[in-house]
Amino acid sequence: MDVPPDKTPVVRSYFDAIAGRYDLMNTLLSFGLHHVWKARAIRAACISGAMRVLDVCGGTGDLAARAARRLDSGGSVTLYDFSCAMMRTGRGRAHHSSLRCVCGDARALALKDRCVDTVIIGFGLRNLADMNAGLQEFQRVLAPGGRLVCLEFSQPGGALLRRLYDLYSYRVIPVLGQLITGSRAAYTYLPDSIREFPPPERLQQMMEQAGFSSVSCSLLTGGIAAIHTGFKT
Repeated sequence: MDVPPDKTPVVRSYFDAIAGRYDLMNTLLSFGLHHVWKARAIRAACISGAMRVLDVCGGTGDLAARAARRLDSGGSVTLYDFSCAMMRTGRGRAHHSSLRCVCGDARALALKDRCVDTVIIGFGLRNLADMNAGLQEFQRVLAPGGRLVCLEFSQPGGALLRRLYDLYSYRVIPVLGQLITGSRAAYTYLPDSIREFPPPERLQQMMEQAGFSSVSCSLLTGGIAAIHTGFKT
């Protein structure tokens, strides 16, 4: 499908439209695996104690809430997303005393330099119109020694698995999206955005160019998803 170069308004409209059924669709489309992937990402982030955590493109706050549960009273989590509708849908998760919500653009974070210890982003990087700008912002707001953990879709390995994955993505997902959320467009954009997302080795280069070091990648479920990690030195 055709998406303009600055796709931000279009993509925001998709998330605004599906906000009420977003969590349900994640569970249905991933057969519940997104819970496993998110748990792995939170473990990779090594969140604890009085850390300051930023969940970018945090949507309904699932990752943010998981992070908040690992902190003590001195820690904090900032949930940052460009769709206020998504954050309103997950407002029950924001009742945790350490969690605050900010509606804004990940390419220009309204945060001070070196103000967080960890940045987590789950299934959001590919939605940025300029991923490099986003990575540079994550680098800017991280304190020295801080960690970026990016959970994102990838492309499965093996011709047969990839063929089945493509059939499911392009034939099944848009139909389910239409039936459950009323938005076929949002769930046509989803597989397109996954296919256009850089492969792990290219994303590693992008993270390194943004200033991250010790960049690594762990593939999940045959390469359907991946956790990318990097550090600010």
